[in-house]
Amino acid sequence: MGAGHGHGHAGARHRWRLAVSFALIGSFFLVELAYGLISGSLALMSDAGHMAADVVTLGAALVATRIAGRPDTTGRRSYGSYRAEVFASLLAVVLMLGVALYVVTEAIGRIGGTAEVSSGPMLVVGAIGLVVNLIALLLLRSGASESLNVKGAYLEVVADTAGSVGVIVAGWLVSTTGQAFWDTVVALAIGIFVAVRAVSLGRQVFAVLGQHVPEGVDAAAVAADLAAIEGVRNVHDLHLWTLTSGMNVATAHLVTEEPGDNHAVLDRARELLRQRHHIAHATLQVEPVDHQGCDELGW
Repeated sequence: MGAGHGHGHAGARHRWRLAVSFALIGSFFLVELAYGLISGSLALMSDAGHMAADVVTLGAALVATRIAGRPDTTGRRSYGSYRAEVFASLLAVVLMLGVALYVVTEAIGRIGGTAEVSSGPMLVVGAIGLVVNLIALLLLRSGASESLNVKGAYLEVVADTAGSVGVIVAGWLVSTTGQAFWDTVVALAIGIFVAVRAVSLGRQVFAVLGQHVPEGVDAAAVAADLAAIEGVRNVHDLHLWTLTSGMNVATAHLVTEEPGDNHAVLDRARELLRQRHHIAHATLQVEPVDHQGCDELGW
């Protein structure tokens, strides 16, 4: 792919959703932080901390979609800057794990101690936070299945929605029982939930950065389908990976019979990869059966 060879990417189509969600959650974060300090609620403070991670994640996602769409002017990034979205998702993972660690540590530190917790602000702010997060979820949901970048932001908001529910539950329990202990229990549950979601997203991010075969693609099936094309005798050096969400890439060497119609082989192979395996960009080398040298590298 040359430096000037452009492709659309999934994240850009959902930039406006990220922008609206960023504005909503960024505004509410300030409210939640203030009332968390006033009420003394660890559940509310933990949710505010996670809300801060949301703000950073959504901001990074917005910047990443902008960077990913820029043409390369240096000539050094032959695949463009599409991977910026994947690194934004990695930032979301790091922030979620950091918030989870902080919340769990604080919750454990409170066990056996006493704390003054005001349940009123917890219930009111928790309810408002739930509404804000549900709106953001509706905005980001459609893009989460198409873009890893949007999915990172979406999972952040999912975790924060659970946090808002937890704040409401904690406020109700503290109000009903008069025991601040419930605030600590709920905060601990929120921290564990956030950590689990972060690990799940992290596995997907590292699969992309590690250039694993794209999810849902069977490398053996791709090789067999290419080898079954009329005129193809053998397939080797097949590589499959994901550049960024919705952009799967392949390279392969196709060994053809002699004489053969190389142009027809290329057309059939590209159409097969696009239609059957959802790989839109493929670099294919067609070589005669007596071609030598491809096995010299060993990797």
